Amino acid sequence: MRKTVVVTVLCMLIGGVYALKGYSITALDESITSNEEIDEVDEVDAFEVNLVETKMLNDSVDLFYVNSFQLYKQEWDHLLHPNFWKKIMRLSADSCIVNIGQTRQIIEYKNVEGWKALTDRQKDQYRDSVRKANDLSEDTKIYLTTGKADFYDYSNILSIVSRGIQQFNEQGVDPWYAQAILMIESPGKLAKSNAGAYGSFQLMPSVARSMGLKVNRYVDERKDFDKSAIAASRLLSEVCIPEAKKILDQRKIIYHENDLWFRLFVMHVYHAGAYNVAGVINKINPTEGGMPLIQKMWVTENGNFRNASQNYSQLAIAAMMILDDMFWDCDA
Repeated sequence: MRKTVVVTVLCMLIGGVYALKGYSITALDESITSNEEIDEVDEVDAFEVNLVETKMLNDSVDLFYVNSFQLYKQEWDHLLHPNFWKKIMRLSADSCIVNIGQTRQIIEYKNVEGWKALTDRQKDQYRDSVRKANDLSEDTKIYLTTGKADFYDYSNILSIVSRGIQQFNEQGVDPWYAQAILMIESPGKLAKSNAGAYGSFQLMPSVARSMGLKVNRYVDERKDFDKSAIAASRLLSEVCIPEAKKILDQRKIIYHENDLWFRLFVMHVYHAGAYNVAGVINKINPTEGGMPLIQKMWVTENGNFRNASQNYSQLAIAAMMILDDMFWDCDA
């Protein structure tokens, strides 16, 4: 059944007042049949997360964003992995964090230049000392992850996210995906990956063409934000979401399209492709979804589903927490 929701919030920030006006959207939830039933529905969190809210900045600019109710109610923000990445995304490039690869437990912060000055033998000895101090096996991976604040430059991200949300909403595609992708894929800038992905939504050339964009030696429409957003929304609605459902349906795993874990699962399909996600799911062999399945994907490798693929949904959660900090750093 279709439900229309209006949200109104008032937030006082240091240095000024930001009024959030109501923004009406239409949300689909088959389990809700009347206003009276909302409090009785077990999946009410999935309904709430659909809310798109608007921040009116200096009485002149409307900034749209998708709230993160489920993230906090289900305590995704308590998990070590996304909290680790949140710190990395805010850490300058001259610093690094020593961490245990499997759990992302933070051991200590180090200066990058100081680490580079060590010999290979000294580095190995240090890693061995970390394993010994934490009672870890000899093959446990000890990482030194450098800060990525330069890459995750969010100084101009709010207006870009807002624009992406509006485009997805106009296409009838869950705007949460626009927000998540724009926060983690070359935020605020146009960049081309080593693999050839380009634009705000990091689309590969063949994928972009299949979604209706011109990409040749003379024209590359991936650099056009609106056209790229429409193509990305088509990719999600026509490929990623259907493929995610197919993988889960084959195992009779129950899901709701508005569940946060399902959205994170779709993000893995967007990044790694359905084939690679299906491969890692076959290796995990799950019987149910939810947070446990996503966490298992974070520590399971299979084929081309490796470190970067494992990290993708962790980055999405970390980015949502950072975005909330930016919007809700209120002075009580």
